[in-house]
Amino acid sequence: MKQKILFLDTVHPILEERLIQMGFVCEHDYTSSKEMIEEKIINYIGIVIRSRFTIDKLFLDKATNLKFIARSGAGLENIAVAYAEKNNVKVFNSPEGNKDAVGEHAIGMLLMLFNKLKQCDAQVRQGIWDREANRGIELAGKTVGIIGYGNMGEALAKKLIGFDCKVIAYDKYKKGFDGLFVNEVSLNELFEQTDILSIHLPLSEETKHYVNTAFLNNFKKNIYLINTARGNNVKT
Repeated sequence: MKQKILFLDTVHPILEERLIQMGFVCEHDYTSSKEMIEEKIINYIGIVIRSRFTIDKLFLDKATNLKFIARSGAGLENIAVAYAEKNNVKVFNSPEGNKDAVGEHAIGMLLMLFNKLKQCDAQVRQGIWDREANRGIELAGKTVGIIGYGNMGEALAKKLIGFDCKVIAYDKYKKGFDGLFVNEVSLNELFEQTDILSIHLPLSEETKHYVNTAFLNNFKKNIYLINTARGNNVKT
């Protein structure tokens, strides 16, 4: 009897194609409630999910034949990873998959912020042309500070090369990445030098509300903040 894998969200078709080539049976359920999925999860050795619902302890207790969880995305905060691994369920993610999209999105946010594009667009649509009030700021000469130098942080650093700005980065768990695209710094050095702060952290108990009033008060300059990580990384 062939082993079955349940797709709970749509993902790139190449994943299913490869699994079928390996001899697995792939089934889809994009609409059933979590409770309905729990009733039949015993029939599957693997699940593929993005962010449809939380894979918690209760769900895993019912998935007695589960061997792996594949998350199409970088973050794993919607999966009880430690409990899954304790029960011999391997958890996979794809942290590099959307790194370029995130880097480009961060650049877009930064350019919109510095050039007041949202405000200008709204005014022009109303027939308002206020050139002086909407003069922008140039990135050239500014220092961009990155917190979290993983796939996303590195992608942004590479894309900033052509803007003639300095890029520095701090990562608590990664060292020795100083190079062509970025200068590795301590957290205190980042507080001293940063003009623009870009957050690239996973969401965990350690990083929830990482950016708060006390944190922001450490910066020596009035900074601009870009967050392309999770919303809860910043206490708003």
